[in-house]
Amino acid sequence: MELARLADVLEMRIEWLLDDAPPAVMSRRSAAAPGEPSPQIDRMTERVARETMFLQSIDTDFDLPATPELPVPDTSEEVEETAERARTLLGYEGSEPALRLSERAADIGLLVFSLELGERAADGATVLLDSGGVAVVNGSRALGRRRLTLAHELGHYVFADEYATDWDVADFDATRNESLIDRFARAFLLPVAALQSCWRRDEPVRTQAVLTASRFRVDMSTLARRLDELDLASSEQAGEVRAVRTRRTDIVEHGLVVPTDLTPPELPNAYVRAVLRAYRGEEVSTARALDLLLGTWNENDLPELPMIPAEAVWSLVS
Repeated sequence: MELARLADVLEMRIEWLLDDAPPAVMSRRSAAAPGEPSPQIDRMTERVARETMFLQSIDTDFDLPATPELPVPDTSEEVEETAERARTLLGYEGSEPALRLSERAADIGLLVFSLELGERAADGATVLLDSGGVAVVNGSRALGRRRLTLAHELGHYVFADEYATDWDVADFDATRNESLIDRFARAFLLPVAALQSCWRRDEPVRTQAVLTASRFRVDMSTLARRLDELDLASSEQAGEVRAVRTRRTDIVEHGLVVPTDLTPPELPNAYVRAVLRAYRGEEVSTARALDLLLGTWNENDLPELPMIPAEAVWSLVS
């Protein structure tokens, strides 16, 4: 009863109090300062990691590719090259915008969960599993920040970082390794060739900013930093870009599409399909299926299970 009450307060399954966390989570905790509190996003990342491992243990069809383990870049030039390589791995060609990024990430083994975690929670977190990995994106952030976070978490994944929690992916004072992954994220979303071909110093800054940010689905701060680091805009122009806000007028006049990327709650399709297979195969109960779906479904959303034939009752009572 004590364990049950503890599990209820901590919002954990009771068996998690008896079993070890995924190895990468354990490694992260052992490296942390003693007594450091576990932030909300850390708990959620551990939860989805545990649930993914559980589904993998009962479903042979739920198999994720391992991380490609790209070499960690050491210079800005290597970051640009690695970002291009990662884009190729996910099937993006040339200057193509990185759309449907969470779906493409799943193709190389990274399952992406976008969940409403609140403004005080971290931007995102990633953990490697024995096969594949999971990333949690704080869906409380604005669209551009969510996509930048996912690109950043993708960097941790392809570089095979065991476990990473990112409190602010737009932090200007990040450590050197985080700064390189920050640049990787910007280079992934805004490839250099694409910006070089579409940005003109002598054209109106605001119009270019609105069109470019909309096409590549980035926020103005990310666009400004990218233009600055590629020396495609002066510091004054970068400041102008950072101050731009897309208005409803821009959407109408330029025919812009209002994106919904990573709108919470968003669970990876491969994960949801694994839950449904487990439910249809009666490997999990209705309550457990809804728990695996993180409360984003209700009982009426689940498929109907076939009725047990009348004659089968005797096999249960004989």
